[in-house]
Amino acid sequence: MKKQMVSLAAVAIVSSAFAAQASADSTHTVKKGDTLWELSKKYNTSVAQLKKWNNLSSDFLQINQKLIISGDSSTTSKPNAPANQPQAKNTYKVVSGDTLSKIAKQHNMSVKTLKDLNKLTSDLIFPGQVFTVSGTASGSNNNNNSSPSPAPGGGNSNSGVYVIKPGDTLSGIAAKTNTTVSNLKKWNNLKSDFILAGQKLVLNGNQGGSGKPAETKPSTPNENVSGNAAAILNEAKKYLGTPYVWGGSSPSGFDCSGFIYYVLNQTGTNIGRTSTEGYYSRSYYVDTPQPGDIVFFEGTYKSGPSHLGFYLGNNEFIHASSNGVEITNLNNSYWKKHFDGFKRFY
Repeated sequence: MKKQMVSLAAVAIVSSAFAAQASADSTHTVKKGDTLWELSKKYNTSVAQLKKWNNLSSDFLQINQKLIISGDSSTTSKPNAPANQPQAKNTYKVVSGDTLSKIAKQHNMSVKTLKDLNKLTSDLIFPGQVFTVSGTASGSNNNNNSSPSPAPGGGNSNSGVYVIKPGDTLSGIAAKTNTTVSNLKKWNNLKSDFILAGQKLVLNGNQGGSGKPAETKPSTPNENVSGNAAAILNEAKKYLGTPYVWGGSSPSGFDCSGFIYYVLNQTGTNIGRTSTEGYYSRSYYVDTPQPGDIVFFEGTYKSGPSHLGFYLGNNEFIHASSNGVEITNLNNSYWKKHFDGFKRFY
């Protein structure tokens, strides 16, 4: 009788161990650098299945989040709740992979209503932005990332100075401040439409009552860029027009990741040659992109991270594409559709 009881206990222990192992084998704890695309390859499944099994509405992952990696475990294991759910009834925090249409649909509103509520002038959004998702456009809930800077001393903004924010364009600022692009360029001695976050623009040709623009010199394109970032962007621009070569990482021809590798190593950053996915896994998302950050795109020629470039500011980035090294606007219909987010190397 004792032998039988010992045998039953042993069977129970072994069964429990097998159950624990099976449970561990059917889940994955997210580590720094993990992406859904990489995990789908590791566990021989697809991104769509991982998202379905874990009730994920975006590609955003949080370190230490537990993911189901087998359909058999979906009835016994429940993953951590996604980290970026709406922050409150009236607000929503943007995560990687979000679009205005997706957010509008989630909150039963139109894209136009969402843009009006948050005073958005384009469809470009960034991870980390917080949007108002209820109320009326004339209410007091405004998106701080989109409203123009007030003029000194209050009053009409056309009597003061505007501080450029990420995502601003001259045409957008002109519309907000009831003037024209031509006037803005004239008042600020601008030779092109290139502007940078943090740059100050005079909004009235009569500054100081003298009939001339204010004597304060407007910022030049690289004036508000850190020294290393300025060096990176200046180096990158040297290769405009360089042809595209698959696997290329020299001035005779670049692919997108080879371009990043070459420019960074030329400007003092010792970084290994890897693919877009490799650079993606060793970088982290930033809420407020700065010139010199990396902008990533997904699903261009394959699923997952597949293209990257250097962010220049003013919604523009420089990259090696099929046209060679070129500068492109993020509002470009193709790149906007594949936009993933802004990241910075660890």
